[in-house]
Amino acid sequence: MSAYVESNLWRATAPEGFSAPAFEGNEKADLVIVGGGFTGCSAALHAARLGMNVRLLEAETVAHGGSGRNVGLVNAGLWMPPDDILAELGEEVGGELNEELAAAPDLVFSLIEEHGIACHAVRNGTLHCAHAASGVRDLENRLAQQEARGAPVRLLDAQETRERTGTSVFHASMFDQRAGTVEPHAYCRGLARAAVEAGAFLHEHSPVRTIERSGEHWRVGVGNGASVEAPALLVATNAYHQPGAGIAEPAFTPVYFFQFATHPLRPDQGASILPGGEGCWDTATVMSAFRRDADGRVIVGSIGALDHGGAGIHRRWARRKLARLFPHLADEPFEHCWHGRIAMTDDHLPKIVRPGPGALMIFGYSGRGIGPGTAFGKRAAEALASGEDSPLPLPAQETYEERWTGVRRCFFECGSLADHTAWMLRHAITR
Repeated sequence: MSAYVESNLWRATAPEGFSAPAFEGNEKADLVIVGGGFTGCSAALHAARLGMNVRLLEAETVAHGGSGRNVGLVNAGLWMPPDDILAELGEEVGGELNEELAAAPDLVFSLIEEHGIACHAVRNGTLHCAHAASGVRDLENRLAQQEARGAPVRLLDAQETRERTGTSVFHASMFDQRAGTVEPHAYCRGLARAAVEAGAFLHEHSPVRTIERSGEHWRVGVGNGASVEAPALLVATNAYHQPGAGIAEPAFTPVYFFQFATHPLRPDQGASILPGGEGCWDTATVMSAFRRDADGRVIVGSIGALDHGGAGIHRRWARRKLARLFPHLADEPFEHCWHGRIAMTDDHLPKIVRPGPGALMIFGYSGRGIGPGTAFGKRAAEALASGEDSPLPLPAQETYEERWTGVRRCFFECGSLADHTAWMLRHAITR
C-alpha cells in the first residue's frame, strides 16, 4: 500500500474561513441542496438572493471534495474546443453553452469582488502550453476557433512563452486573458459565506442518508430522524456522491489528479517563474499543470492518484517534472501533496439530470469545475426558483447512464502510470 498522507495546500493556507453547524431537527424549505462545492454553494447564494429559503447539506466540510483539491485555474470553457461542443450538441444548444462558459470567469471574479472573497484571485490570464510540435497545431486550431468568437486570445511563440513561464521546454502557448487563478478552497468557502450572508442555511458534517419524494415535496433525511422537506432539490455532489441515498447516482468515470507543492521560494529562486501569475497546463494526452501560489510556492500536478502502491511513480514524476521545468529547483523539497477526484463523462460534457419533479442533479465537469460549476449553480437556482428550464445552460435529461466506469477508471490510472514512466525514461535526470 502507498504511504500517502494528504497535505492539501489549499486547506492548510486558505485565507477565507468558514464553518457551519451540523443539521438537526425537522425543517421545511423552498430548496434543499446536497453538496457544498462550487455548484452547491453558488446555487445556495443565488437562490437566497432570489428570496428562496435554502438549506444546503454537506457530508464533510465545504470544499471537502474536488472544489477544495482543484488546481485553481478559472478558465473560459471546457477541455473540448467550442467547435467540438457544437458538433456534439448542435448549433443552438452548443452555442448557448459556449457563451455561458466564455462568460464564466466574469461571473467568478465579479462574485469575488462583490463579496470580498479572500482567495488570492489573480486575473492575468492562463497559458495553454504546447509540449511538442503536435501541441502547436492543437493550439493553432483552438486559437482559430476562439478568435472566430471574438475571444481575447493570442498565440505566443517559444521565446515569449519562455519569458512568461520561466522555462524553455515549451514550443508555444496560447494566452487567454479572460482567465485567471484563485485559491479554490478559499473561493468555495467565500461562496458559502456569501450564501449565509444572503440568508441561506448551510450545514456541514450532515451526510444525506435518504432522499424520497413525498407528495409535492422532497424529503431529505440526514439521520437520527432529522430531515428537510422542500418542493425543490438540487444534488450537487459531482465526483464525491455518497451512494445509497435513494436516487440514481451520477454516472461518470472517476479520474484522479494529483498535485505537489514546494516550500515558498526565495525571491532569487522564483523571480523568473511565472512573474505575471498565470496558471498553466499543457497539450499532452496525459495533461500536466503548473502554477504558483500567493506565497511563492511552485505547484506541479498531473493525472493520477496517490493512495495506491504504484503511486511512487507519480511522486518520482513530480520530482523530475519540477527539475525539467526549472532545473535550479531540482533539489527543492515538496511541502504538500494531495489529489482529488474528477467526474469524467464519456463525451467530456457536463450533465444535468432530472431525478424527479422539481429536482436537478448536476455533474461531470471533467476537470473544469470553477467557472462552469459557479455558472451552472447560478442557473440551477434560477431554474428551480422559477419552475422553468429556460435558465439552464443545457437541457435537463430524464436519465443518463455510462457503462464500464470501473474499467475505465483503471484504464486512466494505468495509462497515467505508464505515461509518467515513459516520460521519465525520455527525460532521465541523474539525481
